[in-house]
Amino acid sequence: MTTVRRGLGWAFLLAAMAPAAVSGQDQRIAVAVLPFENGGSYGKERDEFDGLRKGLAALLISELGTNPGLRTVDRVETQRILDQQGPNVADRVDRATAAKVGAQAGATHVVMGSFIDLYGDFRVDARLVAVDGGGIVKAVHNDPALHDRRDLYRMILSVVERLSGAPLPAFAPARRRHLTAEAITHFGRALLYQDRGDRSRALEFYQKALAASADFTEAGEGLRRLGTGGPLDEAVQPAADPEPHRAVHRQEQGDHFQVVLPEPRQHLEHQP
Repeated sequence: MTTVRRGLGWAFLLAAMAPAAVSGQDQRIAVAVLPFENGGSYGKERDEFDGLRKGLAALLISELGTNPGLRTVDRVETQRILDQQGPNVADRVDRATAAKVGAQAGATHVVMGSFIDLYGDFRVDARLVAVDGGGIVKAVHNDPALHDRRDLYRMILSVVERLSGAPLPAFAPARRRHLTAEAITHFGRALLYQDRGDRSRALEFYQKALAASADFTEAGEGLRRLGTGGPLDEAVQPAADPEPHRAVHRQEQGDHFQVVLPEPRQHLEHQP
């Protein structure tokens, strides 16, 4: 009888502890970002466009990760699960597969992005897919005032801003740094070679990304990890904001893309 009572006591104790354990979990919306699709680009070599598929996704993850109301899934974890779906989904992923990958990654929503580059005339699109049901809950594209490839970072920020709002938490991204299109391209190629297992070329292009934009902290983290012998499949983590005085600002155009800028505001000429 004593044994039965002790068993019941443990059962009641575990039942009482269960809600506390659940409440301690991160209840925020979780977003996974798939590699972007190349919508049919021209004017650059294949590796450059293949790298942008990964680089734009990684940059979107970093910028979404600055929103305190949501959490993002690690890029490498998403890629690992995507690779398990087989080679037929390497270039194009349908919504059902996207929802499946998101569910396995522990996400509530998945971003399916695409880009097209026609000799420098650039466009970025993104669809937000609910893991539960696989339906598209939001479809956006970059600010139409931005179409020059040199504005690539600002395009990503505008996509982040347009993705925010229901069902995602509202958020106005700040232009925290100045990343050139050249730096983003090099960063994408570093990720491409990293995922292929080519450490030396990954290191080379991380270095090129930093040479093009010194405050590209994700490239610096990737370089540090690989340069110290870290595993090739280790994630490049979203980095903390660079020092405010290093930010480069732009003049706003019309009623389109709005960013939060520290004072005093600087208006700089467009830089390649």
